[in-house]
Amino acid sequence: MTPESPKARVNYQVKMEQILKQLPVEQVPILYLHACCAPCSSYVLEALSRYFSIRLFFYNPNIMPREEYEYRLSELRRLISEMPLQNPVEVVDGTYEPERFLALAKGHEHEPERGERCRKCIAHRLEETFRAGSADGADFVTTTLSISPHKDASFINETGERLAEQYGVPWLYSDFKKKGGYLRSIALSQAYDLYRQDFCGCVYSRAERERQKQTQDSSESSPH
Repeated sequence: MTPESPKARVNYQVKMEQILKQLPVEQVPILYLHACCAPCSSYVLEALSRYFSIRLFFYNPNIMPREEYEYRLSELRRLISEMPLQNPVEVVDGTYEPERFLALAKGHEHEPERGERCRKCIAHRLEETFRAGSADGADFVTTTLSISPHKDASFINETGERLAEQYGVPWLYSDFKKKGGYLRSIALSQAYDLYRQDFCGCVYSRAERERQKQTQDSSESSPH
């Protein structure tokens, strides 16, 4: 039996650029952009606000505790108020419902980032974005999540593609870390003095990050 050939790697950045070139010039389309935080949103807004009227959908039931959630949301609002953007950008509040995240994470609490817990979380947040965007007459949906080196851009885009068929709203393919996007987000975060968290948001990613810090501290303090 002939072994299967490896799956061709898709360049989602190129696919996005192809979509942007085909946008109508007579009317600015509405993009429902799922936002996880201000630092990740910074470069994405800079790159896309010339093409779209953007509705930043802040739906992140994974972020805990409530104080962390509110702080990230306030930083997102501050960024919008301070950043020069070509077309209108507004924040749309999603419902804060951490119980939904905890339910879908059940049984996957100890998995590392990019595991099944993360896939369920991302798929859930994307579906809620499509649900809200469809009801609000959005022309496209996408997310800031692909800017993170810790997130699987293929899974994000394949999920978005599937949900686009289900909800009838086009998915804007993306891999925002490409072409220096991630480095640009760091520079913008510094320029606007944004709060840059060192964990994804959920209690499990925070615990994993604390373990990594303890291991690093222990390694640095041990004799060489």
